[in-house]
Amino acid sequence: MRARLSNSAARRLFLARHGLMMPPHGPATGDGLAKVIGELGFVQLDSVNTLARAHDLILWSRRQSYRPPALQALLHRDRAVFEHWTHDAAVIPIAFYPHWHHRFARDRTELARRWRAWQGAAFESRFDAVLARIADHGPCMSADLAEATAEGDVRGSTGWWDWHPSKAALEYLWRVGELAVARRDGFRKVYDLTERVIPDAHRTARPETAATVDWAARAALDRLGFATSGEVAAFFGLLSVAEAKQWCTAALARGEVEEIEVEGADGTLRRSLARPGLVDQAVPEPSDRVRVLSPFDPALRDRDRAERLFGFHYRIEIFVPEARRRWGYYVFPVLEGDRLIGRIDMKAMRDRGQLAVRAFWPEAGVAMGKGRQSRLMAELERLTTMADLGRIALAPDWLRAASLV
Repeated sequence: MRARLSNSAARRLFLARHGLMMPPHGPATGDGLAKVIGELGFVQLDSVNTLARAHDLILWSRRQSYRPPALQALLHRDRAVFEHWTHDAAVIPIAFYPHWHHRFARDRTELARRWRAWQGAAFESRFDAVLARIADHGPCMSADLAEATAEGDVRGSTGWWDWHPSKAALEYLWRVGELAVARRDGFRKVYDLTERVIPDAHRTARPETAATVDWAARAALDRLGFATSGEVAAFFGLLSVAEAKQWCTAALARGEVEEIEVEGADGTLRRSLARPGLVDQAVPEPSDRVRVLSPFDPALRDRDRAERLFGFHYRIEIFVPEARRRWGYYVFPVLEGDRLIGRIDMKAMRDRGQLAVRAFWPEAGVAMGKGRQSRLMAELERLTTMADLGRIALAPDWLRAASLV
């Protein structure tokens, strides 16, 4: 008979692995911040700045004294992290870089095939010119290359779909490891030759594929606590589903993992893999602290898992009849202890120095008494400090009826 992890224990263990059960205190610069990123595995980057950029809010949720320049110092000055791809653009501990060679090799073929269908073949003819431009003249952004490397390039207006060929070449060369992101100016990537950015000890190490598969699977499972083979594969995006499944089967046969049953918020059971003895581990008691999370928080990025564990339905296009609107990614989830208690629509109005709160929708069954409202307001006050805003501006009808989803 498989050991069973109750829903309460599963939520607490999962949040503890994601750094969300302990008070958000501790060092938030240098080695202390690098340790937080290492424990998470990576931190997703996102450009939208409704309140704060996703990566900044993710780190602030775990270290209240965090401020954005600390991450820039790790990336640009200390080279303690590097920027590349997991399921999306992310900052990743530099010690993990050798394992990304596995992804570089895979993407060299796969991205070329996909991008020819999307971009046409013109971007491939720009590789030598782009590399020569950077080798001779130093780091550059994509905007520098349309004129500098190909007179025939047509600069697109905005967004993904109108990249000029030199921009596509630049991005491709980054994705396959020939270039690296040296820094960000604003939110624009500045690229340089990989050997000028990645320290030699990490750049030249080339683990065998089997070693990378083993490392990636172990690292994913340790950060998730419990997972299916598909979730192991998806964590870093380094492994194929087949590679993850083969590793899980072999690890199970060796006794390095065991099958357990994890109870969902609705009482259903889901078979997962875990390290032996996970079910018997003590789980921390949750505090009653309220935290506003990034929509891209690693604890929530797998929307299906968030719904299974927390009963929290969080999708980009959710029509809410009572609100006569659609919730998107930039309505922020709100966590209290080990429970997601609602979502809040707010925006930094920097010209007014205000955190403008349009609406808070509690989840079904969440009573917004004076104590909980006070804890929510305390978190919003902390956010105004992080975002360098002067005050909170509440809409007259900001506290809404319970969520209908």
